[in-house]
Amino acid sequence: MSAATRTGAHGGVERLRTLLQAEGGLIATLVGSGASKEEERPPSPAILAADGPRAAGRREEYELLVEAIYEGYLLHYGTPRVVRVPEADLRLLAGDQLYAIGLARLVALGDILAVAELADTITLSALAQGAGSGELAEAVWAAGARAVGWGPSEEHRLAKQLVCEGSSSALEAMRTSATAVPASP
Repeated sequence: MSAATRTGAHGGVERLRTLLQAEGGLIATLVGSGASKEEERPPSPAILAADGPRAAGRREEYELLVEAIYEGYLLHYGTPRVVRVPEADLRLLAGDQLYAIGLARLVALGDILAVAELADTITLSALAQGAGSGELAEAVWAAGARAVGWGPSEEHRLAKQLVCEGSSSALEAMRTSATAVPASP
């Protein structure tokens, strides 16, 4: 991973940490003090979304809101980077709150297409996790982030359909979707 990618990922995570502390309330008390072994994580989908032409002029905002939504996903299914929650029920509630924070910021930007893509990403990654495929869930996140930053493609639409159908072709379709060039941004 390049130094620029690490810096970008760390910057988005740090901005999320700052935002949640500023929100106050219970969520602020759950914010961890700093990144531990952040450099060992794969690049965040937030970087991919923010690097796309649809985020032009608002890169940091897109990176922050996707980081919030992705942190919500990690609270539900993985190892969160910012929020530390000792109890399972509270972890799910904190994850839901992070989904809501990110989606509300996206709605404020007026990007309805990205709202739909991220809502689909949340749903499809939950389906993948429910089927026991963390690998598919991560591919869904990569493809969803690409669709947010570059716009959806026909490949992405078909890949989403395959995930919904539980097809054995869904993983490869999502991987292809994550690299497909959309017809128009």
